Amino acid sequence: MKSILFHPFLFHLIRILVILIIGQTLYFKYTGSEESIYIFTTLAMEPWGRLGLAVLETICVTLLLFPNLVWLGALFAFNLMLGAILSHFVFLGIVVMGDGGLLFGLGVIILLFSIYLLYYERNKIPYLKDFIQ
Repeated sequence: MKSILFHPFLFHLIRILVILIIGQTLYFKYTGSEESIYIFTTLAMEPWGRLGLAVLETICVTLLLFPNLVWLGALFAFNLMLGAILSHFVFLGIVVMGDGGLLFGLGVIILLFSIYLLYYERNKIPYLKDFIQ
């Protein structure tokens, strides 16, 4: 019997959660919400960094929609969230504009979920699949 951690339902649930969390932040980046502008101004990346990351996150979400490319979307998500978490630690702080650490927490959740998705899909990753059989 397989562990519940490797049940397809859990895999798809986590994949959908990552899509929804990253997807809902796209609205704020593309529309230039006050919080997004504050974050990227603090990082000295406004507006091109904000819009560039929004495009990368759009690509990430799109890749996660296709079953054969989930591993690539998860790799995108992992790297994007690693950058976001490091930005919080180095420049922004955990709490941004009184959000109680929500953005930081969502970044950590997506990072952990993307690790799970990468592990689950490890047999589909080119070059890596040759080493783990």
